[in-house]
Amino acid sequence: MKSVFIPSYIKQYLVKDHSAENFERIRSAYKQLSKDVEPLISVVMPAYNEEENIVQTLASLCNNTTQWPVEILVVNNNSKDATEQLIKSCGVNYVLETTQGITPARNCGLGQARGKYILNADADTIYPKDWIEEMVKPLVNNNDVAITYGIFSFIPIGSTGRVTYYFYEWFAELSRFYNTKFKSEAVNVYGFNSGFRKEQGLQVDGFNHPPGTNEDGYLALKLTRKGFGKMHRVSSSNAIVWTTDRRIQIDGGLWKGTWKRLKRLLNIK
Repeated sequence: MKSVFIPSYIKQYLVKDHSAENFERIRSAYKQLSKDVEPLISVVMPAYNEEENIVQTLASLCNNTTQWPVEILVVNNNSKDATEQLIKSCGVNYVLETTQGITPARNCGLGQARGKYILNADADTIYPKDWIEEMVKPLVNNNDVAITYGIFSFIPIGSTGRVTYYFYEWFAELSRFYNTKFKSEAVNVYGFNSGFRKEQGLQVDGFNHPPGTNEDGYLALKLTRKGFGKMHRVSSSNAIVWTTDRRIQIDGGLWKGTWKRLKRLLNIK
C-alpha cells in the first residue's frame, strides 16, 4: 500500500551525513550484506555527479537484509564532483566508465558485475531494507520469470508537495494497468527498480536499444521475446522504493510531466 507521507524508515536516509562515523556504519553494514563471499546478487548503480544523493542511497542499500550475499557496484560515469571519493568512503565496489551516457554505464556495470542476478538501482533513490530480497526472490524461485520490476513513490525536491504526488502516483498506477492490458508491460519497467539474470542479459546484448526507446524497458522486451520468461511486478509494500522527482522537474514540472505521460499513453503526437 502506498503512503501519503514519507515513512520514517525512509526519512532516516534523507539527512545528508558525510561524517566519518556514518561512513564507518555504512562500511560495516556492507560487510554484513556481502557476507565476505562471492556474491549471488549484484546491485548495479550508474552515477554521474551524484555527490548530493549517493551516500544516502548507498546507506539504504547497505542496510538491506537478505539471505543471499550481495555486492554493490557503482559505475562512475565521468563524475566531475566528489562522487568517486564518496563511493570509496562507503566501501562499496566501483568502476569507471568513460563513455558518457546511461546505456554505456549500465552495460559496463552488467559486464563487470560478479553476481548471477542483477538488480538495477539509481543514485537518487532510497531503498527499503527488504528491497533486494523481494526483487530477487521471484527470479530465484521461478525460472519462468525473466525480469522483475517494482513500485515506487516520489520524494519531492521541487515545489510539488507529497500529498499531491500521492494522488499522482495512483493515476500513474492506472496508466501502468492500461499499458499492461492494452500496450506493452515493458513500458512499466524502470532502471532504478528492476532485476534480471546476468547471463540472460548478456545474451540479448545488454541495455543496447534502438533510437526512440529506453534502455530499461527495451531490455525487458528483449528478455521476454527471447523466451526467457515473463515480466513480474513485485507488488509488496516492503519493496516500494522512494525516488526524487527530478525527472519530473526536468520534464517541466508535475503538470507538464502528466501531459507528456498522457500523450505517450494515448499515442498523441
